[in-house]
Amino acid sequence: MRIAGLLRESVVDGPGVRFVVFGQGCPHRCPECHNPETWDPAGGVRQTPREIMREIRRAPAVVKGLTLSGGEPFQQAAEMAELARRAREKGYHVTTYTGYLYEDLAAKAESDEGIAALLAATDLLVDGPFIAAAKDIALRFRGSANQRLIDLAASRQAGKVVLLPDEATG
Repeated sequence: MRIAGLLRESVVDGPGVRFVVFGQGCPHRCPECHNPETWDPAGGVRQTPREIMREIRRAPAVVKGLTLSGGEPFQQAAEMAELARRAREKGYHVTTYTGYLYEDLAAKAESDEGIAALLAATDLLVDGPFIAAAKDIALRFRGSANQRLIDLAASRQAGKVVLLPDEATG
């Protein structure tokens, strides 16, 4: 897969201390994007999920989660899903950021095995494009108020979108 970079420790890209993989390539091109260098799908470097897992295992012991960011992780859904699956097998919580809406991804997952696999291997989905007019630096784990923190395990069980508790109230 093509990646823009790795961040060995982060506390702003999901719950707890996380290892972050920035995927390369993004079709959304949101105005005022935080990572415009990730837009070009031909940029970055190639790394396999196995190579990235080796890097994760070398991360500080406090790291308890993996975050897939971008770029757009669903542009490389099958490879990102393999990485997420491997991380979950090792006990890591997986957060995936996407500029797509969950409902659109769920519809695409019916005909795209990679998207289905990445959704299945994700614990927390941060969905929706970054919208500069809705920017709010006080929001937890996201940049604009339109983006949602979706508990995918609870959503699968309920058969509908379930937001993290603080999201449901406000």
